Amino acid sequence: MSDATSAEELWLKISIAEQSLCLFRGKDLLEVFDISSASNGPGEQFGSECTPRGWHTLRAKIGAGQPENTVFSGRRPTGEIYSEQLKSAQPERDWILTRILWLSGLEPGLNRLGKVDTMRRYIYIHGSPDDVELGVPNSHGCVRMRNSDIIKLFDEVPVGTRVYIKG
Repeated sequence: MSDATSAEELWLKISIAEQSLCLFRGKDLLEVFDISSASNGPGEQFGSECTPRGWHTLRAKIGAGQPENTVFSGRRPTGEIYSEQLKSAQPERDWILTRILWLSGLEPGLNRLGKVDTMRRYIYIHGSPDDVELGVPNSHGCVRMRNSDIIKLFDEVPVGTRVYIKG
C-alpha cells in the first residue's frame, strides 16, 4: 500500500491479471470480488477500450436506490430493466446495469488529463448481465461485476475511495 491511503481508510485494489477486485480497510483484506476488465487489456489512451492502470478515486456513485438490473445510458437510468427480451432485441449493446462507480485518475500523464484521462474516458465499475462471464477480460475498458456484488460494494464505499488498478 502506498501513502495514498490511511491505515483505517477503505480502498480498492483491482488486479487485471487476476480479474479480481479486493476491498481493503488499511492493510486488512475485507472481501474479494470477481470482475471482468477490458478484452483489449490494460492501457490508458483515449479510444483504446483498455482498462487504465494506477491510482484512481471514486469520483461519483450513480444509481442509489435503483432496482437491480436497471439499465443506464450516459450515466442515467433509461427506464429499462435488463431482461432476455431486451438482450435479444439489442444483442450488441454494452450493458451498464444496476450501479455505477465512476473513476477519476489521480496520476497526471498516466491516467489524468489529456489523452489518458480516465474520467473523460467514462471508465466505471458497474453491474453486468448475470450471464456475462466474469474472471476473464471481456469489457470495453470498464470493470464489470455481478449485480449483487456491485450493490454491496456501492453501499460500502464512499465517494473519494482510492482505487489502485494493477496490470
